[in-house]
Amino acid sequence: MKRLLIAYIIAVLAPLAVRAQANIQPVAQANDSTTFRCTIENAEYQVWFDIDFYGQSITVPDAELFGELPGYMGAKRDPRKWLITAAELTSPTEAQLEIINDYGSEDLTASLTLLPDGTYQLRQLEGSTLRIVVNNKWLKLPKTLVLKRKPTPSLSKGGE
Repeated sequence: MKRLLIAYIIAVLAPLAVRAQANIQPVAQANDSTTFRCTIENAEYQVWFDIDFYGQSITVPDAELFGELPGYMGAKRDPRKWLITAAELTSPTEAQLEIINDYGSEDLTASLTLLPDGTYQLRQLEGSTLRIVVNNKWLKLPKTLVLKRKPTPSLSKGGE
């Protein structure tokens, strides 16, 4: 009777497991693409993003205690960082992001999309607004920000 029950369970669950396995689409491996493994910047606001959504291996300079992350945003005129704590690829050219400030007091969700012209578009969807300090005053970044890929990635080197 036990064998029959075990055989029945295997017969019922095996196809479900195979189907579930087929539906699991892992986030791309580190060597699959470089679409979301690069440094992108916006010259107008002097901000950059160091990202690796595949291996999630970015260490934030001077904030190593956070460990390896999918990325962060830095600014040339502000030492504070915004940390990308989660990045989920929703397509080969789009990712959904969870971002917090380095104090953990503000957070937001955003999308990052590679556009056909090769630029990236960051859209702040919900939560806090990305902001930086410029001349001792807070400057809110626009809800939609266009970024360009740096010619040579400088991951984890402060976007310089």
